[in-house]
Amino acid sequence: MASRGVFIFPLIAAITLLAWWGSQRNLDFVPVGGAGADIVGQHGNAALLPLPPVPTLPSAKVALGQRLFFEKRLSRDDTLACAGCHSFARGGGDGQRVSTGVGGKVGSVNAPSVFNVGLGFVQFWDGRATSLEEQAAGPVHNPLEMASSWAEVIPKLQGDADYREDFRRIYPEGITGAAIVDAIATYERTLLTPNSRFDRFLNGDRTALNALEQTGYQRFLDYGCASCHQGAAIGGNMFQRFGVMGDFFKNRPLVPADLGRFNVTGKEEDRHVFKVPSLRNVALTAPYFHDGSAASLEEAVVIMARYQLGRELPASHVTSIVAFLHSLTGEWEGKTLQ
Repeated sequence: MASRGVFIFPLIAAITLLAWWGSQRNLDFVPVGGAGADIVGQHGNAALLPLPPVPTLPSAKVALGQRLFFEKRLSRDDTLACAGCHSFARGGGDGQRVSTGVGGKVGSVNAPSVFNVGLGFVQFWDGRATSLEEQAAGPVHNPLEMASSWAEVIPKLQGDADYREDFRRIYPEGITGAAIVDAIATYERTLLTPNSRFDRFLNGDRTALNALEQTGYQRFLDYGCASCHQGAAIGGNMFQRFGVMGDFFKNRPLVPADLGRFNVTGKEEDRHVFKVPSLRNVALTAPYFHDGSAASLEEAVVIMARYQLGRELPASHVTSIVAFLHSLTGEWEGKTLQ
């Protein structure tokens, strides 16, 4: 990961400067009538992409991973499952500023959504996990989360005849830590939320977004938001400094989590650098940022413009961008997430 970061960070800096330059243009007028075709034609879907199809993966492994995702015996006191901090009823997060682990222990960061997590290039805000498998093992061992270990978890699962049989059929080695995280990660790769109104718009339905949402989409592009929030996940594929055009952390007490990627690499250039979050289903995942400090989408948009672009947005621009972000809500199990 260190070598990848060496190449990614200079690229991000260049992209950010281009985004800032674009944000200095006059954005008071955005044509709306017939804008759908203009937006898609102008940008060619290159920056933002529809979600890909759900990958075809071994059904037995997916089913086992699903059961493990909801398995509270992964935690020390059998009270907390992965789904405890990643609720499908809360957009894949938990709705808290920071998560609460076993015994009421308070975590240090806001729980990212588990939906569409397989599209991320790394996992966790600081990117310390390079795969979903590595990420799945983290909470089990984290003393502020599940506070357990494979030495504690495996005997509990081995005491369940159904688990013994399922693991035996899929994994010749039986129940191991590697098998557990492989199954969970396989299931998580299926957690895509397709068919958002924005996806339908990108796929040619010009009526999927109303006039205000289309204006917000245009401003999202013109302000340079898509320079970081891009691709099918609309984020999740690069690192970025929180506070490119201003010091977000000035005059506030710092905690270790605020250091971001620096905690992984120890490099000064990685101080306050975080993985750019996906904006899929973002209207459902308040509060926002690594510390959960923004209570609403409106507040998050204002802060992003101020500290990433050096701009104070007019209220009408905030309103239209937030309207666009609401169009990113997708479907789960055939129903629009709420």
